[in-house]
Amino acid sequence: MPPERTEAFAPGRVNLIGEHTDYNQGLALPFAIAEGLTVRAQGLPEDRPGDERVRVYARDLDERDEFSLGAPARAAGWRAFARGIVAELARAGFPLVGATLQISGELPPGAGLSSSAALEVALCLALVELGSRARPAEAKLVRRTDLARLCARVEHDWVGAQTGLLDQLASLYGEPDAALCIDFRTLQIDPVPLRLGGWRLVLLDSGERHVHASSGYNERRAECAEACRLLDVPSLREAGAEAVARLPEPLRRRAGHVLQENERVLQAVAALRADDLPAIGELLNAAHRSLRENYEVSTAAVEAAVEALVTAGASGARLVGGGFGGSVLGLFAPGASPPAGTHEVRPAMGAHLVER
Repeated sequence: MPPERTEAFAPGRVNLIGEHTDYNQGLALPFAIAEGLTVRAQGLPEDRPGDERVRVYARDLDERDEFSLGAPARAAGWRAFARGIVAELARAGFPLVGATLQISGELPPGAGLSSSAALEVALCLALVELGSRARPAEAKLVRRTDLARLCARVEHDWVGAQTGLLDQLASLYGEPDAALCIDFRTLQIDPVPLRLGGWRLVLLDSGERHVHASSGYNERRAECAEACRLLDVPSLREAGAEAVARLPEPLRRRAGHVLQENERVLQAVAALRADDLPAIGELLNAAHRSLRENYEVSTAAVEAAVEALVTAGASGARLVGGGFGGSVLGLFAPGASPPAGTHEVRPAMGAHLVER
């Protein structure tokens, strides 16, 4: 009998509104996109019983890795994600088998499209499916929210980035023609129709790459935690505007952004339900001003990309992702022409196994 094989695809995401709110138990409105990462997994041949090695080939980088299922050693770069996912799946009790994995995709790392979460999710789905086929008696029920939490642990403990759950949940739960209103206090996910009609959402890469673990991302998260300590609240979701206004700088502006961004998410949901795309453009602009001035995660390269979109006639534009580089999202009305170098995005299906 030939070895078991499977293939999993996980999309990247674009966050329409709600940046740096997930780790503050706030609200966000992301959607999955068509582009993502694919992991092809194959069990080892029958003539190698008991082999518990995992061999990984990152095709786009032309790089390889090999490690044991039992106790993967620490590593850097993309290898940290692969080793961390295997270790965390094993710790969670999922059946795993020795395998060869091939990673390929269309998401540039560091462009603000959540290539890291797509990699984590695709690895999870492929490895869980392969292990379940090889050891059906040990198979476990897969809850996608639990997989999102597992992926976040990999980000925290193996990669060193203190991210929230936004990227993983968007990749796992994405739906065609819908954004996802996510409440990070309850983890309730409500699809919201995203009817673009003749309008277009486009991305423009700033050309500047970011890495959460080494950028100011962790610093911003620490500042929010300090604001919560001073306010004596468990998260900024429970903070009041009057109390936030009394915080010292820069904590006042950091916390103020989170409160205002949560409100922008609610306004965006109402606008989408009313098919009011011009209002979405205004919210994109307001969100970017806050990310630039209050959260201070923009850069000169990002500002140049925003200016290029606005000059071309965008109704609204803002950086997407954690900031400190990456891509900029622009909204264009019917008849307006995005500049050269942009890439149109639309809401697409979430992570899934690929049938062949």
